[in-house]
Amino acid sequence: MTSRDAPMTRLTAALLLGAATALATPAMAFDLDAMSDAEKTAFGAAVRDYLMENPEVLVEAITVLETRQAQDASRTDQQLVQDNSEALFQDGYSWVGGNPEGDLTMVEFIDYRCGVCRQFNQEVHDAVEEDGNIRLILKEFPILGEESELSARYAISVHQLAGDDAYLAAHDALMALRGPVTDRALRDISEQIGIGSVDVLAHMQTDAVTGVLERNRALAQVMAIQGTPTFVIGDQMLRGVPRVGVAQTIAQIRDSAN
Repeated sequence: MTSRDAPMTRLTAALLLGAATALATPAMAFDLDAMSDAEKTAFGAAVRDYLMENPEVLVEAITVLETRQAQDASRTDQQLVQDNSEALFQDGYSWVGGNPEGDLTMVEFIDYRCGVCRQFNQEVHDAVEEDGNIRLILKEFPILGEESELSARYAISVHQLAGDDAYLAAHDALMALRGPVTDRALRDISEQIGIGSVDVLAHMQTDAVTGVLERNRALAQVMAIQGTPTFVIGDQMLRGVPRVGVAQTIAQIRDSAN
């Protein structure tokens, strides 16, 4: 049975019970087992005939069910954000950009080898700059292999050794990197962003860097985050890039909060 079949089965059962109420005697209305074989056969045929003649009822019911499931998932995600707000918004080690005093905080879990993260990196920057009142937090969450891990360790190392501005430059350079992530490529990025004299690579395997990754992974596990990008904007969690775009989603979240 597929995940799609499960709602269909529950829905069919509900329809059968509703039809039983109309077709059976009061004593049998809620007890299908009390029906004779002939009554069950007639009952099943009546339900089938009704669904064949009115298939839109089934479609409408499935739509209602899916809407309710989406609403339940949204409420669950909001609770996860609330329960983990300090780790999300005030961890004390993640890079914070945009407007540090902004009235809305946006957190993005990223993987530098994630094609979607790369594709929307500039859109995220543009949305934050255009809004002017967003506090942006980036959390490295490498899930796509060794090169993702190396990229994340490099970015965190830059942040710890060279500060916020160097981190942002390294972040954008890693997002733009199309070749393999090698020591040579990372040294080239260091030269490109003006921190060639800082031994970033030697710091990448330290406990300080590893600790950041471990805490990010633990937070992602608690919040059931399995892919990148994942956004938390205010009290809303978005698993993937919003369909309407980052800027419009921010505007919608602001409107819903007012």
